[in-house]
Amino acid sequence: MDICQQPPWIELWQGLECTLCRFEDFHLPIDATDAIVWQVCQDNGLHLITGNRNAEGPRSLEMTIRQRNSAACLPVLTLADPDRILRDFQYAESVVESLFDVLIDPDVFRGTGRLFLP
Repeated sequence: MDICQQPPWIELWQGLECTLCRFEDFHLPIDATDAIVWQVCQDNGLHLITGNRNAEGPRSLEMTIRQRNSAACLPVLTLADPDRILRDFQYAESVVESLFDVLIDPDVFRGTGRLFLP
């Protein structure tokens, strides 16, 4: 999400005090289950940004959302086409705009489970 830290988005990024967190920041193994990653994000008030995931198995991200989502939960932000972000600047801008729509007022989106960007 380097684009978020460049003009014209950098001021908004900094104003919202956004940071990127990685698995190692929470001592999560790279092969942590979707359910564990989701729970760590919820426990720490973090938005989980991911590519589209499947609903295979009881610990898949989709199944986790279905089973554990509540009105207090932050949504999972799903990149509809992650590869396109790298090759299509206008699309990347649309994704970032959608992302900031959520980050500016996250409480509006609590309980929605999943939001696709853009």
